[in-house]
Amino acid sequence: MDRVRDLASKKAAVVFTKSSCYMCHSITQLFYELGASPAVHELDNDAYGREMEWALRSLGCNPSVPAVFIGGKFVGSAKDVISLHVDGSLKQKLKNARAIWF
Repeated sequence: MDRVRDLASKKAAVVFTKSSCYMCHSITQLFYELGASPAVHELDNDAYGREMEWALRSLGCNPSVPAVFIGGKFVGSAKDVISLHVDGSLKQKLKNARAIWF
């Protein structure tokens, strides 16, 4: 859990993914389209990936990826991020975290 929190706090927007996950790719692309450049951590390419995956599950992320953090705070999975985008609050969260400036 400490590694997840440490990585999540190092950048304004952080996405934990797996290289074969299409929703992970979609969420990451959404961030890029909004002007954010998130830190992307692929669990299947990380030596501590299994441990981080269990930590994400303990946060309530099921499936474990994509797991999104904005401003060091856990936002949720793809469903949660899409809901925030649809209701217009995702962009504001990114602005508040200084992941985007416009």
